[in-house]
Amino acid sequence: MKSTAAAIIVAVSLILGCIILTKGYNYKFRSHKTVSVAGSAYHNFTADLVVWSATFERTSMNIKDAYTQIKADEQQIQAYLTAHNISPNEIIFSSITNTKLNEDKYNSEGRIAGSVFKGYQLHQQIKIESKNIDNVEKVSREITELLQSGMELNSHEPLYYYTKLSDLKINLLAQASNDAYTRASTIAKSAHATLGKLKNAEMGVFQITGQYSNEAYTYSGTNNTSSKNKTANIIVRMEYELE
Repeated sequence: MKSTAAAIIVAVSLILGCIILTKGYNYKFRSHKTVSVAGSAYHNFTADLVVWSATFERTSMNIKDAYTQIKADEQQIQAYLTAHNISPNEIIFSSITNTKLNEDKYNSEGRIAGSVFKGYQLHQQIKIESKNIDNVEKVSREITELLQSGMELNSHEPLYYYTKLSDLKINLLAQASNDAYTRASTIAKSAHATLGKLKNAEMGVFQITGQYSNEAYTYSGTNNTSSKNKTANIIVRMEYELE
């Protein structure tokens, strides 16, 4: 009797152990169904900071004369900008750079036979950073009037920036995440499943393009500075479990 009871106990224990192991194996190695979605968000906005620059230069055989001329140009530009309501703390003049101009001379065989000194060319840049965008745009178009005085000045296109970009990025990230969750919930409901926990989340590239432009997105992220009116776009990829 004792041996029979012992055998029964051992058999029952083996059966229970197999059941526990089987359930554990199935739990560990069962395939989890998931759904992967991409959520997006965009926002149209207008730049709140403009950066405009221009370069001017003077050339002379005498470096002192060239320096005197370019310093006179600097004072004239400063006066022009002040008269057009540009604040002095918005104006930045760069240091003066100097280039020696030489012209190569060729012999009858087309080989360089030396060079002739043509003078000293001094360069300087003026840059304006301002939130008064309309005024700076006007100045960038009209400052070429100074060419009539003999100044050699080249005005560049204004560049436009947004100083609250970090806040905008965070807000768009939240919107894109909510959009991804909504998409995943819709898919789960259509599949008669329940949306489970979030397994993975990945933020895509943050892109800034000109409003209503056909600019292509880039792998590293586009950052348009040529347009005053811009569009920010972000994509978030998420993976959820389905129950």
